[in-house]
Amino acid sequence: MNLFNSALGKNITFVRPEYFIVRGFIGIPHIKYYYVFLFFVYIVSVLGNTAVMAVIYLDHNLRTPKYIAVFHLAFVDLFGSSALMPKVLDIFLFNHRYVPYNDCLTFLFFCYTCLGMQVLNLVALSYDRLIAIIHPLHYQVKVTHRFMLSLIASFWVFVVAVGLIAVGLLTRLSFCKSVVINSYFCDHGKIFRLACNDYTPIYVFGHFLVALIIWCPLAFIVLSYSCIGYALSKVATARERYRAFKTCTAHLSLVAIYFLPILLTFTMMDNIHPNARIINMSLTSIFPPMLNPIIYVLQTQEIKVSVKRLLRIRGKSKITTNK
Repeated sequence: MNLFNSALGKNITFVRPEYFIVRGFIGIPHIKYYYVFLFFVYIVSVLGNTAVMAVIYLDHNLRTPKYIAVFHLAFVDLFGSSALMPKVLDIFLFNHRYVPYNDCLTFLFFCYTCLGMQVLNLVALSYDRLIAIIHPLHYQVKVTHRFMLSLIASFWVFVVAVGLIAVGLLTRLSFCKSVVINSYFCDHGKIFRLACNDYTPIYVFGHFLVALIIWCPLAFIVLSYSCIGYALSKVATARERYRAFKTCTAHLSLVAIYFLPILLTFTMMDNIHPNARIINMSLTSIFPPMLNPIIYVLQTQEIKVSVKRLLRIRGKSKITTNK
């Protein structure tokens, strides 16, 4: 971080607090029950994503580029919810609202890195569906294991880089007044607005980051499905169109679950009550990781067949063992 703290070579001292205070909800009685509810959602998320990863790992028929992306989405959901929820529960259920300065920035980095990877993983899956439907004959050439792994690796490099820049810019701010964060975690936007020196660079970078990690991926996904819709309109029979579109339903469900609450938060940011914003953001952070495994098990034929096959093999092995 010395690069960021050098202030372009000038000897400037930044005022850093010993800790931040994460405020959470304002004036809601018995709010701890809400965090208990989030804890149970988190447990379901951990079990569900672990199960999806195990199914893909154990079934060699699912070792395809598409399911590399699905496996990675489950991993990022598990990692992201585990980076967020245990700390949130520690803050509010055990009343540890004083979060040390460095811990808060680390907490912020992992939360936003995982959020960015969740969104970019949806881009990878939309590209997979785009090529599979528009260029089915070239799919195995264009979307290979190496390509998908390289794409995911490049996304990781990107989100880690922008996450480090965001944290580095925060270290150039002085906090000489309030240290109370009006959110449920170390929220980037809420932290830099507490600064008592000029935060214009990080304000601009924050908006650039939103465009880069939210709006650009969403635009790519919308464009992809516009092309898919146009391609399907040329398919001869309605049955073939339905079969092709059915392969996209799980991904479309994930896109809706991720983006609708985020769009609601950003479009109503100035008018939304802080408590409503916290509820919306907390549910947006924890519900998609819980719902993703359910959606893929219920809406993806390959995973349903794989689960049945694995259960059948396990049942046979038990019978053989008993004999």
